[in-house]
Amino acid sequence: MELSRFSRRDFLKLGAATLGSLAFTPFMPNLGEFNDSEMVRVAAKSVSVYSQPDDTSLIVSQHYRDEIVNIYEEVVTKTPSYNPIWYRVWGGYMHRARLQKVRIAYNSPLNAISENGRLAEVTVPFTGTMRYTSYEGWQALYRLYYKTTHWIVGIDEGPDRQPWYRLWDELMKINYHVQATHLRVLPDEEWSPISPEIPFAKKLIEVDLARQNLTAYENDQVVFQTKISSGIPGRQPKNELPTETPRGKFNIQSKYPSKHMGDGNLAADIDAYELVGVPWTCFFTGTGYAFHGTFWHDNFGVPMSRGCVNMRPAEARWLFRWTRPAVTASEFEIPGKVDFRDYGTKVEIF
Repeated sequence: MELSRFSRRDFLKLGAATLGSLAFTPFMPNLGEFNDSEMVRVAAKSVSVYSQPDDTSLIVSQHYRDEIVNIYEEVVTKTPSYNPIWYRVWGGYMHRARLQKVRIAYNSPLNAISENGRLAEVTVPFTGTMRYTSYEGWQALYRLYYKTTHWIVGIDEGPDRQPWYRLWDELMKINYHVQATHLRVLPDEEWSPISPEIPFAKKLIEVDLARQNLTAYENDQVVFQTKISSGIPGRQPKNELPTETPRGKFNIQSKYPSKHMGDGNLAADIDAYELVGVPWTCFFTGTGYAFHGTFWHDNFGVPMSRGCVNMRPAEARWLFRWTRPAVTASEFEIPGKVDFRDYGTKVEIF
């Protein structure tokens, strides 16, 4: 069943007067276009460029949040030992800890969206969202980042008179829009269950906080292992949960293919704590600790989080698909959450 079909007539009902005052130039990239250059996005307020791949060498320049930097070579050095990867860039070297590798790919918009919505991921370094109200017209909201995931619930004409997807934000309970060409709709098979035939008692996730390792077992055999970033120990902000990842035995309690984490401030700037579209989130406590994909650093092997277990997006998606109970893509409906409390895969953190 269709929820929405792109229609100029429907969109004009939103407010012709406001649209008429805008001076956007229509733009439609070459659909299917893919830029395979090696690029990174700066994911911190600033990242230094060093003269050598060594943080004791001379700082020659700075790049700032959301700048896109071409990289010419990946260099492996001796320091830091937990993450010895540097990128050669124009003028020197940048350590990868606060960088995100990105690509640019444009996608053909869908003509219609099913009643239950469609999950999609961002395929450009970042893209801006906008929200329309009859009082203020089009207003800019959050930036959405590469590999984040979002629920599409409709398609409308945007402020540039091109197709824009209407997204649903499960935290704010609002809709906003993003350029349709910047999101790739995920086929169901890309997030279908992995090894659902394995009995509940035969799957286990272990997290070794000292080594920053996550290991998944089936029938006592290792099927997956990776470096993670757990919570930073010794911090407890006022009126907030401790930032150290809790130790103990747990179960996966709920899953969100897309989760808005943050303060829910619509007017937040890009440095605020607003993590929109956190991908492949699996909560293992009722107080907010989870496994999830991470797009704001590449510093796995050292604690970095506010208590959750940070993973690379592709690895978090594998864990999301693998954890029990097995849930098919068609069983996820807006707001995109599946709850099962004590029936999920066992988790041991030590």
